Amino acid sequence: MSQSVERALLILPALAKGPAGLGEVAGELGVHKSTALRLLRTLHAHGFVYRQADGRYRLGARLFALAAEAVEGLDVREIAHPHLVALNEATGHTVHLAVHQDDEVLYIDKVESRYPVRMYSRVGKPVPLTVAAVAKLLLADLPEADRRALAGRIDYPRYTSRSVPDADAFLRELDLVREQGWASDLGGHEEFINCVGAPVRGPDGRVVAALSVSAPTVVVTADGLLELLPLVRRTADAVGRDYSGTPAGSPTPTPSEHQESA
Repeated sequence: MSQSVERALLILPALAKGPAGLGEVAGELGVHKSTALRLLRTLHAHGFVYRQADGRYRLGARLFALAAEAVEGLDVREIAHPHLVALNEATGHTVHLAVHQDDEVLYIDKVESRYPVRMYSRVGKPVPLTVAAVAKLLLADLPEADRRALAGRIDYPRYTSRSVPDADAFLRELDLVREQGWASDLGGHEEFINCVGAPVRGPDGRVVAALSVSAPTVVVTADGLLELLPLVRRTADAVGRDYSGTPAGSPTPTPSEHQESA
């Protein structure tokens, strides 16, 4: 990579910390002020940095516009699908991908199992919020006030004896999901169907989708399905890296304290 390009790129994360003067930027890069000024002027000309009235520089509007445009153009289903297929091939079980929209969690992709028993689910169909693993993952990522408001206005159908009975129990379950980083539905919706899932996180650490593996107990026990959890989590992390444009081996992003309380 060109040294000038590399230095210019290093300016952007430096300014992400907040406005900085020419001397601060030069010190951050380890270059002379004249070199830093040349780079800043080039970035300023293209709208990537902005020079304030006090002489300090901050990130420019063009950079934010490009980031927003890039995020809007991302299709998590398209990005995730090859990973879902690979997970299905490795396990043989049904794989789902879901997203949260308003007060619903919807399946947006599905790869069928290889055995004759089929899951009664389809793309575009809302999932049962209080029991489905993907729903727990997506709703657990909501800010606390939103989680509590949602828990207070939804119903709690008793699909089976293991269904979540009320709002208090649901909130405790969501707290557990946030803490452990994965979710399960062990007979909560259908007595003999089990499911384990993991979150797909975007570049800011927030959950943008959730994926899961489901199977009937006649094929695999609940304990057997839970043994697949490490593979499910690795797959979700891989989807998140592809979605965020993060190199393999990078740590999975997590939301900041500010974002969590927002």
